[in-house]
Amino acid sequence: VQLQASGGGLVQAGGSRRLSCVASGSILKINSMGWYRQAPGKERELVALIVSGGSTNYAESVKGRFTISRDNAKTMVALQMNNLHPEDTALYYCSALASTYNVRRMVDYWGQGTRVTVSS
Repeated sequence: VQLQASGGGLVQAGGSRRLSCVASGSILKINSMGWYRQAPGKERELVALIVSGGSTNYAESVKGRFTISRDNAKTMVALQMNNLHPEDTALYYCSALASTYNVRRMVDYWGQGTRVTVSS
């Protein structure tokens, strides 16, 4: 499974940004997709997760500001980020828990990351 993330960039505090991630490959099933981030000097943390049934989970720090969604084909996940804060500055990674026709068990896959920088 290949995950291609896009949408990162520089934005002023209070602004908005939309990240997208497209999954491709010999996908059998995607159980969940999500976004993680890693700020300089910090550990990677979960930002938002959406499972196949549509349930979502958010980090406390982004609740009410970020929204995760998936397309009907469930191979694309987006993260709408509103009211961005300087502390949201990080490298954002897309992830998917998926099985493929070759590996018929759930495996975590990761994209290459897209950088979001929020200026104050």
